[in-house]
Amino acid sequence: MKRFILVLLLSLTATASVAEQTTLASGQQLRNAIAGNTVQGSMDGAGRYTEFYAKDGTVRSKEYQAKWSIEGDQMCWVYQGQAKDCWRASIKGNNVKWVKDGKVQGSGTIVQGNTNRY
Repeated sequence: MKRFILVLLLSLTATASVAEQTTLASGQQLRNAIAGNTVQGSMDGAGRYTEFYAKDGTVRSKEYQAKWSIEGDQMCWVYQGQAKDCWRASIKGNNVKWVKDGKVQGSGTIVQGNTNRY
């Protein structure tokens, strides 16, 4: 019985640690952090990126433009020729982790303003 309780306590502690590391932002927190700022980082499936998120819902980059929106607690993108793709995010300070299907699949640093003049 003691062993069962110990295993239960250890598993609850591990679960709490994972939950603390991936606290997901609300839609309003996403908007406050992203709108009018640049995010630069890397995505597991697409590599490095630097994007400016204009307050009008436009994504601007050196190579392309797209649209962004907040839908509920998700950030959504529509890139030319692609379907809308929505992600959750964890934001801590100026760091963002992009979460899809419960897994962190990218990260970035939020830089104030349109630093690259896109």
